[in-house]
Amino acid sequence: MAIRSVLAPKVEIPRSLYLGLGAASVAVILALWCLLTYGGITPPDFLAAPHLVVEAGIHRLSTGSLIDDTEASLTVILAGFFFASILSVPLGILMGSFKVVEALIEPITGFMRYIPVSALIPLLILWIGIGVEEKIMVIFLGTFFQQLILISDVSARVSKDLIDCSYTLGASRRQVIWRVLLPACMPGVMDNLRVTMGWAWTYLVVAELVAANSGLGYMILNAMRGLFTDVILLGVFTIGILGLITDMIFKFARRWLLPWSAEF
Repeated sequence: MAIRSVLAPKVEIPRSLYLGLGAASVAVILALWCLLTYGGITPPDFLAAPHLVVEAGIHRLSTGSLIDDTEASLTVILAGFFFASILSVPLGILMGSFKVVEALIEPITGFMRYIPVSALIPLLILWIGIGVEEKIMVIFLGTFFQQLILISDVSARVSKDLIDCSYTLGASRRQVIWRVLLPACMPGVMDNLRVTMGWAWTYLVVAELVAANSGLGYMILNAMRGLFTDVILLGVFTIGILGLITDMIFKFARRWLLPWSAEF
């Protein structure tokens, strides 16, 4: 394939080239990491060498601490994201489709989505305590209002001509909602859930900032106090890998559950 055609916008490239470019980018980062650490450019306390991170991972896997921390973090992430999504999807679709719902919800949503979740932690501790419920609520608040505004925007962009055409063909209001509006919204909803799942992972360290005794965020914060950069990088890579897995799950679910949607 010619270079000009590869660099053209919206043009597909061979799968082998796609995978090769992805592998090359990872190899460049890994080579730079090795150069900085094994070349003596950076001290170990500043950036641990790759083999030290691997050794830290093997040690924590053998003791079971990495698995326990991963399970604790997954519980917080999945619970907070589930409760946020199960509320934001129907509310967001209603908000984007019915002006009366938008008028009721938009002022609160517009206010809350600009408040840093970390600023609410003292109140959450007072109201909920320092248990796992407080951590789940941090994830919930960090994703719910963002999901709500994104999903309402997806619903608002559904063509009114499509709705009017359905009425013209004899569809009832219930049929328009369930057979036209919802199927038209769901591809965008799935894409936004996939994006906000990434945001949920970024709130993990904030969620485990207070009174945590397990979790990947706790592991990173605890290692930071002792300047154990190998453990910090291990936690970061673990979160990145888990995030990549959840992203792939959303991609698969979109293709499987929404076969009528266009693939982007």
